[in-house]
Amino acid sequence: METPITLTALLRSAADRFPSRRAISLAGQFDLTHSRLHELIEIAAARLVSAGIKPGDVIALTFPNTVEFVILFLAVIRARATAAPLNAAYTAEEFEFYLSDSESKLLITSEEGNKPAQTAASKLNIQNVTVSLTQTDSKQHQLNLNLNQTESDPNSNSITELTNDPSDVALFLHTSGTTSRPKGVPLTQHNLASSVRNIESVYRLTESDSTVIVLPLFHVHGLIAGLLSSLGAGAAVTLPAAGRFSASTFWKDMVNYNATWYTAVPTIHQIILDRHLSNPEPVYPKLRFIRSCSASLAPAILSRLEETFGAPVLEAYAMTEASHLMSSNPLPEDGVHKAGSVGKPVGQEMATLDETGRVLETGVTGEVCIRGENVTKGYKNNAEANTAAFQFGWFHTGDLGYFDSDGYLHLVGRIKELINRGGEKISPIEVDAVLLAHPDIAQAVAFGVPDAKYGEEINCAIIPREGSNIDEEEVLRFSKKNLASFKVPKKVYITDSLPKTATGKILRRLVAEHYVSQN
Repeated sequence: METPITLTALLRSAADRFPSRRAISLAGQFDLTHSRLHELIEIAAARLVSAGIKPGDVIALTFPNTVEFVILFLAVIRARATAAPLNAAYTAEEFEFYLSDSESKLLITSEEGNKPAQTAASKLNIQNVTVSLTQTDSKQHQLNLNLNQTESDPNSNSITELTNDPSDVALFLHTSGTTSRPKGVPLTQHNLASSVRNIESVYRLTESDSTVIVLPLFHVHGLIAGLLSSLGAGAAVTLPAAGRFSASTFWKDMVNYNATWYTAVPTIHQIILDRHLSNPEPVYPKLRFIRSCSASLAPAILSRLEETFGAPVLEAYAMTEASHLMSSNPLPEDGVHKAGSVGKPVGQEMATLDETGRVLETGVTGEVCIRGENVTKGYKNNAEANTAAFQFGWFHTGDLGYFDSDGYLHLVGRIKELINRGGEKISPIEVDAVLLAHPDIAQAVAFGVPDAKYGEEINCAIIPREGSNIDEEEVLRFSKKNLASFKVPKKVYITDSLPKTATGKILRRLVAEHYVSQN
């Protein structure tokens, strides 16, 4: 086992090695270097400590994607407290659940605040603090944090004496519970640092890389793969001025900030492609690679992205419990990347197991299981979930997949989402991929519905591409041509929107429930 490391130490080392390189920009507004970002984090951490924040305290943060969030998130961790970032779009009820389930001691928001979050916090008697960055006359950025100081001197050197421990719980997130109530996932400094190292190594990230963050920073994909891995490598990130992904500014930001790569979910890749078709940019940057993760990328979309933007598209596989990355396709200089595969394990052990815990051979489908330094030690206060998840000494992902003869993983689907039609198991991912190969289909999702004869039957819902008048008959004709007959959807719903998680994953179960309830 490697010597345990902390994320804080990795980031400090980057600031020491690349002090004057750009670390983070708010598009079109200002940049901070690695050394200035580090100073602001230390200042904020000292303020938290002098306000009485103790190691292990949980601090909730709800923000758009802003520089203030990045500073405060890293300051909370530096102060040995636990950061619990929350989706700013939650309702007051949801905030109440997450704030109480995480046992948050403090809620930090932007200066504009967040009404539902503040309502929930005051109901739970949790102090709310706002933060803003302002430019002083000397063009220096200074942090305004309205915390009640408990110690006489807020600039006491208490923070310099505080040493971060690899076992400190740094991040607390909830899984996007698709089947049950969301489970709390604690991730330590060591978990995060291990994952950042894995991501940096597989994509060969260095200080000369630059990316635009398109995903929310309250989930591991944007937070760890986009932000923290960049900062750890001494590389640069740009946050869109809108505080979230904006298709209209994306390429301008990518060009202006000399981006070398970006990572996104398939839904966003599709939006970027659609925009190219209707409104192409005069120039696209030369990218080292494009990364896709968090939901299955249809091979048709992958090849369209590669043709359009002239960069290899590397699909990866990740989950919150693994501090994001589990496996990825390699860069072209390190091996082939395969459409329809999520590549090879990165920095951790991975195997497919049967129900008895036996490791399965190449080509045989089983449950994908992992072991590694990046994996959580267990869900918070949930013995039952932990017993199920950590059977046979492996962490069980709940996904079915198989390894091909080159050791690349191919996912078949969530165990709970597989469609069982009269004993024939159908992978909804495979059906999605066929539907998305149709030029007039923008988004598609296949799902199982109860059926008297077969137990389950397959249906699908599609969003047509703009300006197309595709109908059910055409979808069925195309499906019959490209799928075995038992995999062809028996019913096609044509719609203009599909329910998605905050990260842009289509919620297959909710789509199914919606259409089943209509029949």
